[in-house]
Order: sequence, then C-alpha cells, then structure tokens
Amino acid sequence: MIPYLDLRAQYLTIKDEIDTAIKDVVESCHFVLGEQVEAFESEFAKFCGTEYALGVNSGTSALHLALLAAGVKAGDEVITVSDTFVATAAAICYTGAIPVFVEIDPGSCTMDPAKIEAAITPRTKVIMPVHLYGGCADMDSINEIAARHNLIVIEDAAQAHGAEYRGRRAGGLSSIACFSFYPGKNLGAFGEGGAITTNNPDYAKRIQRLRDHGQSHKYYHDEVGYNYRMEAIQGAVLRVKLRHLEDWTVARRRHASSYQASLRVADVRLLEPLANTQPAWHIFPVFTPKRDALMEYLKNRGISTGIHYPIPVHLQRGFAHLGYREGDFPLTEQACNEVLSLPMYAEMPQQHLDEVVAAICDFSAAPADAAAEAIRAHS
Repeated sequence: MIPYLDLRAQYLTIKDEIDTAIKDVVESCHFVLGEQVEAFESEFAKFCGTEYALGVNSGTSALHLALLAAGVKAGDEVITVSDTFVATAAAICYTGAIPVFVEIDPGSCTMDPAKIEAAITPRTKVIMPVHLYGGCADMDSINEIAARHNLIVIEDAAQAHGAEYRGRRAGGLSSIACFSFYPGKNLGAFGEGGAITTNNPDYAKRIQRLRDHGQSHKYYHDEVGYNYRMEAIQGAVLRVKLRHLEDWTVARRRHASSYQASLRVADVRLLEPLANTQPAWHIFPVFTPKRDALMEYLKNRGISTGIHYPIPVHLQRGFAHLGYREGDFPLTEQACNEVLSLPMYAEMPQQHLDEVVAAICDFSAAPADAAAEAIRAHS
C-alpha cells in the first residue's frame, strides 16, 4: 500500500533528536509555555523573517487571536475564500464577524484579487487570503488593495511553512500571519499547535496576553482571554523539526517537479502556482471531473489519496446562515468537485511516486468502461 502520508517514516529519520527533546521536557517538568516554546518562537520568527512569533495550541486559535489583535469585532466583515479548511471561516465567526467569500483564481486556487474590491463594504475590516496547498496568494495585489481601503491583511498560512513569494517566506508577507502545526503539516507537532507571526509589537503583546487568559503577568488579568497556550513538548518537537524543514521542503519540491513532468500527458489538470512563488507543496492536487472514479481506481491499485476539500465552506450546512447558494462561486465549486490530493511527503520513495504516476496514466488511457470494469474487478 502506498500511503498518502507517512509520519512514521519522518519520525524514524529524527528519532534520536525527538526522543531526547521530549525526555528533556519531561525531566524539566515545565509543560506549558516556558523555555522550549520561547526558543521555538524565536527560531520560527527568524525562519519566517519576522520580529515576533507567538506559539498557541492550534492553527484555529492562531486565526482567532490574529483577528482579535487586528480589532475585529461583532458585525465586522472579513473577506476570504470558500476553498479552504473550515477553520478559516470558523475563526471569523468566533469574533462575531461575518465571513464574506470571494472567488478563487482557478489556476492557483488562491484568492483572486480582481474580485476583492466588489466585496468591500463600510463594515469590511480584514482581508484574509489563504495560501492553499502551500502556494502563496498574490500578496502584492492584495496588500495594495488593502492599503488603498485602509484594511488589515491576515495570511492564513496554515499549509505554507517555507512557501515563498518574491523571495520572501509566508508569514512575513502581511500585517500578521497564522500557521497550523497539526501533525500532518509540513512542520507538524506531536499533537495540536499553531503560531502567529508579525512585525507589529502591539499585535504581539496583545496575542501574548490573550493566549494566556488575558494575563499581563501572573494572576493579573487585563482582559478576558483564552487558554490557547502552546505545550512545552510541542515547542521542543517543533524546534527539532524546524531544523530539518528546509531539506524537507526541497524534497517536496523535487517530488512535485517529478509529478508535474510525468502527469502532463495524463487526463488531469495540474495546479498552476502563481509566478514569482515557490510553493511548499503541503498538498499536491490534481483536478478531474472523474475524481471519484480515479480515487477508487487508485485505491484498488493500493494507492491512498485525499480530497482537500470536498465541499466549499459556503455550501457547508454549518454556514448556511450566511445565505450563500450553489452557483455563487462556480470556480471554487468546480475545484472542490474535481480535486484529488496525491501522496506527498518528503520521505516518499521515487518508486512510489512512479507507481502513482503510472496508475493515473493507465486510468487516463483506458476507455471509461474499461476503467469502470477494472474498478469492479478489484472490488
């Protein structure tokens, strides 16, 4: 079986470092925030090219606190995209603000800047582009629009650790940015984790306070805050992994280049990252109207895949109150109906990649009835 992701393979390459880091935390008996988290924050800020990084307990919490630090409140509007993990919109709702969706650029599956200004109203406070699949959005255009309308830009960089835009890394491309360290991410914790990066000292100070019950110092609570603190073990694990992230990103880019070169002859559409970007390739998606059949075909060939994401946020039942309908964002809906995520992780053997490519090419070359028969034969 070819896995979609193999976290054990990653762990085995850094086992001694990880085991030592965890042992050190256990022996210190300092389990929440503390030296390991502070050290990781400093190292991650340097990696992203920012003055500050603040560790929290999840990417969702990072988004929530970034919005609060930016002054978002009930009744405000935040412009974002619907082709994203649901946390993007959920965090907006946590503040009492309203997610306002705009269409994507179909090639990159990131926010289309040409659609933003029509969505701006007097209640708009923030523009939140998503660096989906690990490829950066068109940040120059988005920042220019935001500056013209006196809006704040918050990057949802949950999938973009190490992604680059015009030679600068995600996390340092706007006023404030948010990362997830969910275990399957390019930089993944051994559990949940997240971070906010910024160059703004006021944002950093407020986020530091809000993540720790609103404390300015112990037992002095300046406002109502949250228990969004990063655990020390996650900080220690992330410090180890951060030292390897650049090499892992090189490997992912090598795998992506191999997929791109080999799949151009297949009957699938490939992602088209924007010019002047270097994706981190958290996900390698392909698109086809035959998505479900291809997914089943690959499963029967022993190949695991994923779908990121099958239903856009504006059509999720939990967000029906926003009033969107099917057909409101046809490019977003098409992407969600057609996307299939192929196996992608730094340690993936070339043989596995070659087998994935061969299976997709076989599916593409086979007549529709033959492909269906092959699926039935393996079922």
